[in-house]
Amino acid sequence: MSKRAVLYRMVMDDHICPFGMKSKDLLERQGYEVEDHHLSTREQTDAFKAKHDVKTTPQTFIDGKRIGGHDDLLAFFGKAQPETKGTSYQPVIAVFSVTFLMALALSYTLGGGPTIASVLTYFVGFSMCVLSILKLQDLFSFTNQFITYDLLAMRWLRYGYIYPFAECFVGVGMVAGILTPFVALTAITIGGIGAVSVFKAVYLDKRELKCACVGGDSNVPLGFISLTENLMMLAMGGWMLATYAL
Repeated sequence: MSKRAVLYRMVMDDHICPFGMKSKDLLERQGYEVEDHHLSTREQTDAFKAKHDVKTTPQTFIDGKRIGGHDDLLAFFGKAQPETKGTSYQPVIAVFSVTFLMALALSYTLGGGPTIASVLTYFVGFSMCVLSILKLQDLFSFTNQFITYDLLAMRWLRYGYIYPFAECFVGVGMVAGILTPFVALTAITIGGIGAVSVFKAVYLDKRELKCACVGGDSNVPLGFISLTENLMMLAMGGWMLATYAL
């Protein structure tokens, strides 16, 4: 005998409930045949909520018993709830993982096989480019977070708006191998200021802050990863300047 479930979810011209779609997918993956009812107007939705004395949709019924919304359905099947709050290093891990693969790919494509120097240069360059994009997509939110711990931005607010462009300049310059002295000095400057700022905020002042490295409103904690990012940029800038002078 097949397992059956009844699902009521919002499917309107201007809105399709994502949790309704997730509920339907979850039910089907659990082997249920879903009787899928669409609530296509606000009036239908309000009437359904009033009838069943519920505040939200979607709502799932199994064997005539109301299970509830998507979170209730996850609990019913013993599935873990997705983490939507709290701090997370996932954005940083995603950026650095992909940019490292990009660095390997470019080193391989250019021929001669990847070298440590080329991979590191491209890796840092691509990372700076991607991180600058994440900041530039919402400069207002980025600066709101950045000025709470960066020592220069605290004293000169405009630096918060300059920083993502400087970071982009460093990234592009590293990948292209152009304007090396200027790129290196910029990397040393912003990396050095950033490293000192993070070290003071986290290890001296013991402040619990969010890092603006992946843009404003992120849940990445300010700490070791943020410090390492700045030290990496500082070291790469110093290495570029040293090799250029030789």
